[in-house]
Amino acid sequence: MAASAPAPHTTDFPVEGRCSYYVEKKKRFCRMVVAAGKRFCGEHAGAAEEENARKRILCPLDPKHTVYEDQLSKHLKKCNSRERPKPDFFIQDINAGLKDETEIPEQLVPISSLSKEHLENLIKKLQKASEGLNSTLKDQIMSHPALHDALNDPKNGDSATKHLKQQVDGKHRKKNSVFERLQIDIQHLCLNKIPLLSKEKLPVVGIGKHLCGVATDLALRCLVETYAASCEERNEEPLAKRIKNDKTGKEINTVAKKGNEKNVPEKWSPVAGIVIALCCHHRCDWRHYVGKEYFRALGLGAVEFHYFQRMSSWATCGMRKTSLEASSLSTKRKDEQNDDSEEHDDGGCRITDESSGSAPGFLTVEEKKKIGHLCKLLIDQGRVEYLQQKGFSPALQYYTDPLVSLENVLLTALPNHSSSPETTA
Repeated sequence: MAASAPAPHTTDFPVEGRCSYYVEKKKRFCRMVVAAGKRFCGEHAGAAEEENARKRILCPLDPKHTVYEDQLSKHLKKCNSRERPKPDFFIQDINAGLKDETEIPEQLVPISSLSKEHLENLIKKLQKASEGLNSTLKDQIMSHPALHDALNDPKNGDSATKHLKQQVDGKHRKKNSVFERLQIDIQHLCLNKIPLLSKEKLPVVGIGKHLCGVATDLALRCLVETYAASCEERNEEPLAKRIKNDKTGKEINTVAKKGNEKNVPEKWSPVAGIVIALCCHHRCDWRHYVGKEYFRALGLGAVEFHYFQRMSSWATCGMRKTSLEASSLSTKRKDEQNDDSEEHDDGGCRITDESSGSAPGFLTVEEKKKIGHLCKLLIDQGRVEYLQQKGFSPALQYYTDPLVSLENVLLTALPNHSSSPETTA
């Protein structure tokens, strides 16, 4: 019986209805959908000069995409990167932190270019600074009842189950709730200028999943300094609480007379709580980091921070083969779903050689992983110290299994005068 002819390679022919441009870096054809009668997608239309003489150029507002040269004027009016009127709650760099030019390193070589002695000295500094820190965090792995049936559906494979565990209900279908989406960089967001918060004097809860590196520090400063500090300076109290006190004042006074003063709220907090899933410590930035004072107290500065945040990627980079999604099937699924885009990997930003540097050969895989975790822990401890100084009770804890996400640490914080989580409804 004659052997069947071998199947052609996937790179031999483009998929019908998809772009015919061959992406040399990926060793395959582009998989973007093309318009009817066209061979190339918009991004690769320049490769079809024999079919279309129109020239595509880089957009002057954002060189990450292209536009037909003869439609540039029209495109500039609707480009998503165009300059737009700034809202009242936009204040340039309000959450950026102070910029000290004398502390920002000008030229720092990659980790791979450091001498063995220099790197060993950095590791010794890290280990000394980390002495006494609790590296064993408490497990607080929970699951919402709404996901119970889906999580236990036998039809779901490992990838689908992991995806469900990472989900947060963002549809907000409650009838009487009001939701407003603000399209603004956290670095420039002034919460007390948002009309709803300014008018109602509402306390806020900050929730983030995942806030990549520097975004965590910007968010903390936005909540704790920009919003909380400004409200406390005006000695304001939330409108909802004032109304409640007006209606129940007689009852509260009666309770106080009985000696139960602890049941009477003495002070309200503009920030009622903070919950942030941490990730991508290799994307942190010394200027924006909220834990500078903590680092300085340990005899560390911008240079050490720079290398620690780079080495933090050792905790996750190269370890993905030990997790569930490392199977060839999962890899194939990711390639199919994320053909031409970058996305979070294992709950964090995709780590590149440029961000982490090549790890030295004299360290074992386990040693690199341990050093990476210490770097993350030290950076996070600076955030914990910052929140403590600002009147909060912070904590670091695991919120999911590392097989679901290697970036599985949660930062929580409550104002010091708040009830403990066990006594809060």
